[in-house]
Amino acid sequence: MRRQPSLKTRLIAGQLALQFLAVAAAAIGFVIFFMNSALDGMYVEETVIDVAARSVTRNAAGMAVVTVTPELARLREEAPDLWFAARLADGEVVTVGRVPAEVAALVPHLDKLASADLRGEFAPFTLSAILRRGTGPAGEMRIIAHGRVRPFTALIIIASNVVATTIFLILALISAIATPVIVKRVLAGITKTAEEAERIDAEQRGVRLSEDKVPREIAPLVRAFNEALGRLDEGHDHQRRFIASAAHELRTPVAILRMKIDASTDQGLRSLLPDVSRLATLSEQLLDLHRLDNGPTAGRIDLGVLARRVAADLAPVLIATGRTIEVVVVRRGLIRGDAGSIERALTNLIQNAANHGGNEVIVRVDGASLEVRDNGNGIPRAERSRVLEPFYRMRPHSTGVGLGLNLVKQVADYHGGRISIADSPGGGAIVRLDFRSMP
Repeated sequence: MRRQPSLKTRLIAGQLALQFLAVAAAAIGFVIFFMNSALDGMYVEETVIDVAARSVTRNAAGMAVVTVTPELARLREEAPDLWFAARLADGEVVTVGRVPAEVAALVPHLDKLASADLRGEFAPFTLSAILRRGTGPAGEMRIIAHGRVRPFTALIIIASNVVATTIFLILALISAIATPVIVKRVLAGITKTAEEAERIDAEQRGVRLSEDKVPREIAPLVRAFNEALGRLDEGHDHQRRFIASAAHELRTPVAILRMKIDASTDQGLRSLLPDVSRLATLSEQLLDLHRLDNGPTAGRIDLGVLARRVAADLAPVLIATGRTIEVVVVRRGLIRGDAGSIERALTNLIQNAANHGGNEVIVRVDGASLEVRDNGNGIPRAERSRVLEPFYRMRPHSTGVGLGLNLVKQVADYHGGRISIADSPGGGAIVRLDFRSMP
Protein backbone atom coordinates (compact mmCIF):
# COMPACT_ATOMS: atom_id res chain seq x y z
CA MET A 1 0.00 0.00 0.00
CA ARG A 2 1.35 3.37 -0.99
CA ARG A 3 2.22 5.52 1.99
CA GLN A 4 0.39 8.83 2.14
CA PRO A 5 2.66 11.92 1.98
CA SER A 6 3.08 13.83 5.23
CA LEU A 7 1.73 17.38 5.16
CA LYS A 8 4.16 18.37 7.90
CA THR A 9 7.13 17.04 5.93
CA ARG A 10 5.97 18.79 2.78
CA LEU A 11 5.52 22.10 4.60
CA ILE A 12 8.95 21.91 6.23
CA ALA A 13 10.64 20.88 2.95
CA GLY A 14 8.82 23.59 1.02
CA GLN A 15 9.69 26.23 3.58
CA LEU A 16 13.35 25.19 3.62
CA ALA A 17 13.50 25.25 -0.18
CA LEU A 18 11.93 28.71 -0.24
CA GLN A 19 14.35 29.96 2.41
CA PHE A 20 17.32 28.51 0.54
CA LEU A 21 16.26 30.17 -2.71
CA ALA A 22 15.63 33.47 -0.93
CA VAL A 23 18.99 33.44 0.84
CA ALA A 24 20.82 32.34 -2.33
CA ALA A 25 19.14 35.11 -4.33
CA ALA A 26 20.07 37.64 -1.64
CA ALA A 27 23.69 36.47 -1.62
CA ILE A 28 23.92 36.64 -5.41
CA GLY A 29 22.35 40.09 -5.37
CA PHE A 30 24.80 41.16 -2.68
CA VAL A 31 27.74 39.99 -4.77
CA ILE A 32 26.44 41.64 -7.94
CA PHE A 33 25.79 44.90 -6.12
CA PHE A 34 29.25 45.18 -4.66
CA MET A 35 30.99 43.96 -7.81
CA ASN A 36 29.32 46.77 -9.71
CA SER A 37 29.93 49.38 -7.02
CA ALA A 38 32.94 51.56 -6.40
CA LEU A 39 34.20 49.12 -3.78
CA ASP A 40 36.92 47.51 -5.84
CA GLY A 41 40.70 47.08 -5.68
CA MET A 42 42.82 44.67 -3.64
CA TYR A 43 42.35 44.08 0.07
CA VAL A 44 45.01 42.90 2.55
CA GLU A 45 44.48 39.67 4.46
CA GLU A 46 44.01 40.03 8.22
CA THR A 47 46.70 37.48 9.07
CA VAL A 48 49.48 40.04 8.59
CA ILE A 49 48.39 41.86 11.80
CA ASP A 50 48.81 38.79 14.02
CA VAL A 51 52.12 37.87 12.38
CA ALA A 52 53.43 41.41 12.84
CA ALA A 53 52.26 41.66 16.48
CA ARG A 54 54.00 38.39 17.42
CA SER A 55 57.24 39.51 15.78
CA VAL A 56 57.54 42.70 17.90
CA THR A 57 59.49 42.01 21.08
CA ARG A 58 61.68 43.97 23.53
CA ASN A 59 65.43 43.65 23.92
CA ALA A 60 67.39 43.61 27.15
CA ALA A 61 67.24 47.40 27.32
CA GLY A 62 63.46 47.31 27.00
CA MET A 63 63.48 48.78 23.52
CA ALA A 64 60.96 47.53 20.96
CA VAL A 65 62.59 45.49 18.20
CA VAL A 66 61.35 43.24 15.39
CA THR A 67 62.31 39.58 15.48
CA VAL A 68 62.00 37.70 12.23
CA THR A 69 59.84 34.78 13.29
CA PRO A 70 59.33 31.74 11.04
CA GLU A 71 55.82 32.87 10.19
CA LEU A 72 57.04 36.38 9.37
CA ALA A 73 59.72 34.93 7.12
CA ARG A 74 57.18 32.70 5.41
CA LEU A 75 54.79 35.60 4.91
CA ARG A 76 57.61 37.73 3.49
CA GLU A 77 58.36 34.99 0.97
CA GLU A 78 54.73 34.96 -0.13
CA ALA A 79 54.51 38.78 -0.19
CA PRO A 80 57.97 40.23 -0.99
CA ASP A 81 56.66 43.82 -0.73
CA LEU A 82 55.45 43.23 2.83
CA TRP A 83 55.72 46.18 5.19
CA PHE A 84 54.20 47.23 8.51
CA ALA A 85 54.53 49.89 11.18
CA ALA A 86 53.58 49.31 14.79
CA ARG A 87 53.01 51.98 17.44
CA LEU A 88 53.21 50.59 20.97
CA ALA A 89 51.33 51.85 24.00
CA ASP A 90 54.37 53.84 25.21
CA GLY A 91 54.63 55.66 21.88
CA GLU A 92 57.52 53.64 20.45
CA VAL A 93 57.31 52.91 16.73
CA VAL A 94 58.91 50.01 14.88
CA THR A 95 58.72 49.34 11.17
CA VAL A 96 59.51 46.54 8.77
CA GLY A 97 60.00 46.99 5.04
CA ARG A 98 59.45 50.19 3.11
CA VAL A 99 56.43 52.05 4.42
CA PRO A 100 55.01 54.14 1.55
CA ALA A 101 55.30 57.88 2.07
CA GLU A 102 51.53 58.23 1.54
CA VAL A 103 50.96 56.05 4.62
CA ALA A 104 54.00 57.03 6.71
CA ALA A 105 52.28 60.26 7.73
CA LEU A 106 49.64 58.20 9.60
CA VAL A 107 52.14 56.24 11.71
CA PRO A 108 52.60 58.89 14.47
CA HIS A 109 48.82 59.07 14.80
CA LEU A 110 48.01 55.36 14.88
CA ASP A 111 46.94 55.61 18.52
CA LYS A 112 44.11 57.91 17.42
CA LEU A 113 42.76 55.41 14.88
CA ALA A 114 40.68 52.33 15.73
CA SER A 115 40.78 50.52 12.39
CA ALA A 116 41.01 51.22 8.70
CA ASP A 117 41.11 49.51 5.31
CA LEU A 118 43.09 51.02 2.46
CA ARG A 119 42.99 49.72 -1.09
CA GLY A 120 45.49 50.88 -3.65
CA GLU A 121 44.19 51.67 -7.09
CA PHE A 122 47.27 50.75 -9.10
CA ALA A 123 49.51 47.70 -9.21
CA PRO A 124 51.48 46.46 -7.38
CA PHE A 125 48.96 47.75 -4.78
CA THR A 126 51.57 48.47 -2.10
CA LEU A 127 49.25 51.20 -0.81
CA SER A 128 46.69 48.54 0.09
CA ALA A 129 46.88 48.21 3.87
CA ILE A 130 44.86 47.51 6.98
CA LEU A 131 45.01 49.16 10.38
CA ARG A 132 44.12 47.06 13.42
CA ARG A 133 44.83 46.66 17.09
CA GLY A 134 47.19 43.77 17.87
CA THR A 135 48.76 42.10 20.91
CA GLY A 136 52.13 40.40 21.06
CA PRO A 137 55.13 39.82 23.30
CA ALA A 138 55.72 43.61 23.52
CA GLY A 139 52.16 44.24 24.63
CA GLU A 140 49.27 45.99 22.92
CA MET A 141 49.95 48.06 19.81
CA ARG A 142 48.32 49.62 16.75
CA ILE A 143 49.59 48.21 13.46
CA ILE A 144 49.22 49.36 9.88
CA ALA A 145 50.47 46.69 7.47
CA HIS A 146 50.63 45.44 3.93
CA GLY A 147 50.95 41.70 3.16
CA ARG A 148 49.18 39.21 0.97
CA VAL A 149 46.49 40.86 -1.11
CA ARG A 150 43.33 39.49 -2.67
CA PRO A 151 40.77 40.98 -5.06
CA PHE A 152 37.95 42.65 -3.16
CA THR A 153 35.38 40.72 -5.19
CA ALA A 154 36.77 37.45 -3.76
CA LEU A 155 36.23 38.85 -0.26
CA ILE A 156 32.65 39.70 -1.16
CA ILE A 157 32.02 36.20 -2.53
CA ILE A 158 33.54 34.52 0.55
CA ALA A 159 31.67 36.81 2.93
CA SER A 160 28.43 36.32 1.02
CA ASN A 161 28.77 32.54 1.12
CA VAL A 162 29.58 32.52 4.83
CA VAL A 163 26.73 34.87 5.69
CA ALA A 164 24.28 33.12 3.39
CA THR A 165 25.20 29.68 4.75
CA THR A 166 24.92 30.88 8.34
CA ILE A 167 21.55 32.50 7.73
CA PHE A 168 20.24 29.43 5.92
CA LEU A 169 21.38 27.08 8.69
CA ILE A 170 19.76 29.28 11.33
CA LEU A 171 16.52 29.48 9.34
CA ALA A 172 16.60 25.72 8.72
CA LEU A 173 17.03 25.05 12.44
CA ILE A 174 14.21 27.43 13.30
CA SER A 175 11.99 25.81 10.66
CA ALA A 176 12.74 22.30 11.86
CA ILE A 177 11.76 23.29 15.41
CA ALA A 178 8.98 25.80 14.84
CA THR A 179 7.22 24.40 11.76
CA PRO A 180 6.01 21.15 13.43
CA VAL A 181 4.57 23.20 16.30
CA ILE A 182 2.89 25.61 13.89
CA VAL A 183 1.57 22.80 11.71
CA LYS A 184 0.25 20.95 14.76
CA ARG A 185 -1.65 24.03 15.89
CA VAL A 186 -2.95 24.74 12.40
CA LEU A 187 -4.10 21.13 11.94
CA ALA A 188 -5.62 20.83 15.42
CA GLY A 189 -9.10 21.32 14.00
CA ILE A 190 -8.53 18.63 11.37
CA THR A 191 -7.23 16.24 14.04
CA LYS A 192 -10.34 16.87 16.14
CA THR A 193 -12.58 16.26 13.14
CA ALA A 194 -10.70 13.03 12.30
CA GLU A 195 -11.21 11.80 15.88
CA GLU A 196 -14.91 12.56 15.59
CA ALA A 197 -15.06 10.59 12.34
CA GLU A 198 -13.34 7.59 13.97
CA ARG A 199 -16.06 7.48 16.64
CA ILE A 200 -18.89 7.19 14.09
CA ASP A 201 -20.37 3.71 13.81
CA ALA A 202 -23.29 2.11 12.05
CA GLU A 203 -25.59 2.44 15.07
CA GLN A 204 -25.29 6.23 15.43
CA ARG A 205 -27.66 8.63 13.74
CA GLY A 206 -27.61 12.39 13.43
CA VAL A 207 -23.85 12.64 14.02
CA ARG A 208 -22.04 15.41 12.18
CA LEU A 209 -18.40 16.49 12.08
CA SER A 210 -17.36 19.88 13.48
CA GLU A 211 -16.78 22.51 10.81
CA ASP A 212 -15.88 25.52 12.97
CA LYS A 213 -12.29 24.48 13.76
CA VAL A 214 -11.10 23.22 10.37
CA PRO A 215 -9.22 25.50 7.92
CA ARG A 216 -11.24 27.20 5.22
CA GLU A 217 -9.65 25.00 2.54
CA ILE A 218 -10.76 21.78 4.33
CA ALA A 219 -14.27 23.00 5.20
CA PRO A 220 -15.82 21.95 1.82
CA LEU A 221 -14.59 18.38 2.36
CA VAL A 222 -16.05 18.25 5.89
CA ARG A 223 -19.30 19.84 4.66
CA ALA A 224 -19.58 17.25 1.87
CA PHE A 225 -18.94 14.46 4.39
CA ASN A 226 -21.68 15.82 6.67
CA GLU A 227 -24.08 15.99 3.74
CA ALA A 228 -23.24 12.36 2.91
CA LEU A 229 -23.97 11.41 6.54
CA GLY A 230 -27.30 13.22 6.24
CA ARG A 231 -28.20 11.26 3.12
CA LEU A 232 -27.24 8.01 4.86
CA ASP A 233 -29.45 8.92 7.83
CA GLU A 234 -32.36 9.64 5.51
CA GLY A 235 -31.84 6.33 3.72
CA HIS A 236 -31.64 4.46 7.02
CA ASP A 237 -34.81 6.11 8.32
CA HIS A 238 -36.60 5.28 5.08
CA GLN A 239 -35.45 1.66 5.29
CA ARG A 240 -36.42 1.41 8.95
CA ARG A 241 -39.92 2.79 8.29
CA PHE A 242 -40.33 0.38 5.39
CA ILE A 243 -39.32 -2.64 7.50
CA ALA A 244 -41.60 -1.57 10.34
CA SER A 245 -44.53 -1.00 7.98
CA ALA A 246 -43.94 -4.30 6.21
CA ALA A 247 -43.75 -6.19 9.51
CA HIS A 248 -46.97 -4.58 10.73
CA GLU A 249 -48.74 -5.37 7.47
CA LEU A 250 -47.55 -8.98 7.60
CA ARG A 251 -48.84 -9.67 11.11
CA THR A 252 -52.55 -9.57 10.29
CA PRO A 253 -52.60 -11.79 7.18
CA VAL A 254 -50.15 -14.22 8.77
CA ALA A 255 -52.31 -14.46 11.91
CA ILE A 256 -55.43 -15.03 9.80
CA LEU A 257 -53.63 -17.66 7.74
CA ARG A 258 -52.46 -19.47 10.88
CA MET A 259 -55.98 -19.49 12.33
CA LYS A 260 -57.39 -20.97 9.11
CA ILE A 261 -54.71 -23.66 8.99
CA ASP A 262 -55.24 -24.53 12.67
CA ALA A 263 -58.98 -24.87 12.04
CA SER A 264 -58.50 -27.01 8.94
CA THR A 265 -58.57 -30.82 8.98
CA ASP A 266 -56.78 -31.07 5.63
CA GLN A 267 -53.34 -32.60 6.34
CA GLY A 268 -51.85 -31.04 3.22
CA LEU A 269 -52.93 -27.62 4.37
CA ARG A 270 -51.79 -28.22 7.95
CA SER A 271 -48.31 -29.12 6.63
CA LEU A 272 -47.93 -25.44 5.79
CA LEU A 273 -48.12 -24.50 9.48
CA PRO A 274 -44.27 -24.52 10.07
CA ASP A 275 -43.78 -22.14 7.16
CA VAL A 276 -46.49 -19.84 8.44
CA SER A 277 -44.86 -19.94 11.87
CA ARG A 278 -41.61 -18.85 10.26
CA LEU A 279 -43.41 -15.89 8.70
CA ALA A 280 -44.93 -14.97 12.07
CA THR A 281 -41.54 -15.23 13.79
CA LEU A 282 -39.90 -13.13 11.07
CA SER A 283 -42.49 -10.34 11.39
CA GLU A 284 -42.18 -10.30 15.17
CA GLN A 285 -38.37 -10.17 15.05
CA LEU A 286 -38.46 -7.35 12.49
CA LEU A 287 -40.73 -5.44 14.86
CA ASP A 288 -38.31 -6.15 17.70
CA LEU A 289 -35.49 -4.63 15.64
CA HIS A 290 -37.69 -1.62 14.93
CA ARG A 291 -38.35 -1.17 18.64
CA LEU A 292 -34.62 -1.31 19.36
CA ASP A 293 -33.94 1.36 16.72
CA ASN A 294 -36.34 3.62 18.60
CA GLY A 295 -34.18 3.22 21.68
CA PRO A 296 -34.65 1.00 24.76
CA THR A 297 -36.40 2.28 27.87
CA ALA A 298 -34.09 2.49 30.87
CA GLY A 299 -35.23 0.82 34.07
CA ARG A 300 -33.97 -1.28 36.95
CA ILE A 301 -33.78 -4.99 36.05
CA ASP A 302 -33.12 -8.00 38.28
CA LEU A 303 -31.68 -10.57 35.86
CA GLY A 304 -32.54 -13.48 38.15
CA VAL A 305 -36.21 -12.53 38.34
CA LEU A 306 -36.30 -11.87 34.59
CA ALA A 307 -34.68 -15.25 33.81
CA ARG A 308 -37.16 -17.16 36.00
CA ARG A 309 -40.11 -15.34 34.39
CA VAL A 310 -38.99 -16.12 30.84
CA ALA A 311 -38.19 -19.75 31.74
CA ALA A 312 -41.63 -20.16 33.33
CA ASP A 313 -43.30 -18.86 30.16
CA LEU A 314 -41.36 -21.24 27.90
CA ALA A 315 -41.27 -24.29 30.17
CA PRO A 316 -44.64 -25.80 29.08
CA VAL A 317 -43.66 -25.70 25.42
CA LEU A 318 -40.21 -27.18 26.10
CA ILE A 319 -41.53 -29.92 28.38
CA ALA A 320 -44.17 -30.81 25.81
CA THR A 321 -41.40 -31.48 23.27
CA GLY A 322 -39.30 -33.58 25.67
CA ARG A 323 -36.85 -30.87 26.72
CA THR A 324 -35.93 -29.50 30.15
CA ILE A 325 -35.01 -26.00 31.31
CA GLU A 326 -33.27 -24.94 34.54
CA VAL A 327 -32.46 -21.51 35.97
CA VAL A 328 -29.38 -21.14 38.19
CA VAL A 329 -28.74 -17.84 39.98
CA VAL A 330 -25.14 -17.73 41.25
CA ARG A 331 -25.21 -14.06 42.25
CA ARG A 332 -28.02 -11.56 42.07
CA GLY A 333 -27.60 -9.29 39.06
CA LEU A 334 -29.00 -5.75 38.90
CA ILE A 335 -28.64 -3.75 35.69
CA ARG A 336 -30.30 -0.76 34.07
CA GLY A 337 -32.01 -1.24 30.72
CA ASP A 338 -35.15 -2.15 28.85
CA ALA A 339 -36.73 -5.26 30.40
CA GLY A 340 -38.85 -6.03 27.33
CA SER A 341 -35.91 -6.17 24.90
CA ILE A 342 -33.79 -8.26 27.28
CA GLU A 343 -36.71 -10.67 27.78
CA ARG A 344 -37.02 -11.06 24.01
CA ALA A 345 -33.26 -11.61 23.73
CA LEU A 346 -33.33 -14.31 26.42
CA THR A 347 -36.39 -15.91 24.81
CA ASN A 348 -34.51 -16.10 21.48
CA LEU A 349 -31.49 -17.68 23.17
CA ILE A 350 -33.60 -20.32 24.93
CA GLN A 351 -35.58 -21.13 21.78
CA ASN A 352 -32.37 -21.29 19.75
CA ALA A 353 -30.80 -23.65 22.31
CA ALA A 354 -33.90 -25.82 22.40
CA ASN A 355 -34.27 -26.03 18.63
CA HIS A 356 -30.63 -26.56 17.74
CA GLY A 357 -28.79 -27.56 20.91
CA GLY A 358 -30.13 -30.78 22.39
CA ASN A 359 -32.70 -31.50 25.06
CA GLU A 360 -31.29 -29.66 28.11
CA VAL A 361 -31.22 -25.89 28.52
CA ILE A 362 -29.63 -24.17 31.53
CA VAL A 363 -30.03 -20.43 32.13
CA ARG A 364 -27.33 -19.13 34.47
CA VAL A 365 -27.24 -15.70 36.13
CA ASP A 366 -23.97 -14.56 37.68
CA GLY A 367 -24.11 -10.90 38.63
CA ALA A 368 -24.49 -8.81 35.49
CA SER A 369 -23.85 -11.84 33.27
CA LEU A 370 -26.59 -13.93 31.70
CA GLU A 371 -25.81 -17.14 29.84
CA VAL A 372 -27.71 -19.93 28.14
CA ARG A 373 -26.06 -23.31 27.70
CA ASP A 374 -27.23 -26.50 25.98
CA ASN A 375 -25.98 -30.05 25.49
CA GLY A 376 -26.09 -30.13 21.70
CA ASN A 377 -23.31 -30.21 19.13
CA GLY A 378 -22.11 -26.65 19.84
CA ILE A 379 -21.17 -23.93 17.40
CA PRO A 380 -17.86 -24.28 15.50
CA ARG A 381 -15.36 -21.48 16.12
CA ALA A 382 -15.39 -20.48 12.45
CA GLU A 383 -19.16 -19.92 12.63
CA ARG A 384 -19.37 -17.99 15.92
CA SER A 385 -19.03 -14.54 14.45
CA ARG A 386 -21.20 -15.29 11.42
CA VAL A 387 -24.19 -16.64 13.39
CA LEU A 388 -24.56 -13.13 14.81
CA GLU A 389 -25.10 -11.71 11.33
CA PRO A 390 -28.69 -11.09 10.17
CA PHE A 391 -30.34 -13.90 8.15
CA TYR A 392 -27.35 -16.23 8.54
CA ARG A 393 -28.23 -19.87 9.28
CA MET A 394 -25.73 -22.64 9.97
CA ARG A 395 -28.11 -25.12 8.33
CA PRO A 396 -29.72 -23.69 5.18
CA HIS A 397 -32.85 -25.80 5.60
CA SER A 398 -33.37 -24.81 9.22
CA THR A 399 -36.81 -23.62 10.29
CA GLY A 400 -35.38 -20.39 11.68
CA VAL A 401 -35.04 -17.11 9.80
CA GLY A 402 -31.56 -16.17 10.99
CA LEU A 403 -32.54 -13.07 12.98
CA GLY A 404 -32.61 -14.48 16.52
CA LEU A 405 -28.94 -14.19 17.48
CA ASN A 406 -28.58 -10.93 15.54
CA LEU A 407 -31.44 -9.51 17.61
CA VAL A 408 -29.68 -10.68 20.78
CA LYS A 409 -26.46 -8.97 19.68
CA GLN A 410 -28.31 -5.72 19.02
CA VAL A 411 -29.95 -5.86 22.46
CA ALA A 412 -26.49 -6.33 24.02
CA ASP A 413 -25.05 -3.45 21.97
CA TYR A 414 -27.90 -1.10 22.92
CA HIS A 415 -27.26 -1.81 26.59
CA GLY A 416 -23.50 -1.29 26.33
CA GLY A 417 -22.89 -5.00 26.82
CA ARG A 418 -21.38 -7.73 24.71
CA ILE A 419 -22.22 -11.22 23.51
CA SER A 420 -19.80 -14.15 23.40
CA ILE A 421 -20.06 -17.80 22.36
CA ALA A 422 -18.05 -20.62 23.90
CA ASP A 423 -18.05 -24.41 24.22
CA SER A 424 -19.97 -25.95 27.10
CA PRO A 425 -17.81 -28.22 29.33
CA GLY A 426 -20.23 -31.10 28.85
CA GLY A 427 -20.64 -30.52 25.15
CA GLY A 428 -22.88 -28.00 23.47
CA ALA A 429 -22.69 -24.22 23.34
CA ILE A 430 -22.73 -21.36 25.83
CA VAL A 431 -24.05 -17.98 24.70
CA ARG A 432 -23.17 -15.33 27.26
CA LEU A 433 -24.41 -11.77 27.66
CA ASP A 434 -22.37 -9.39 29.81
CA PHE A 435 -23.99 -6.14 30.92
CA ARG A 436 -22.85 -3.24 33.07
CA SER A 437 -23.99 -3.77 36.63
CA MET A 438 -25.71 -1.02 38.59
CA PRO A 439 -23.47 0.73 41.15
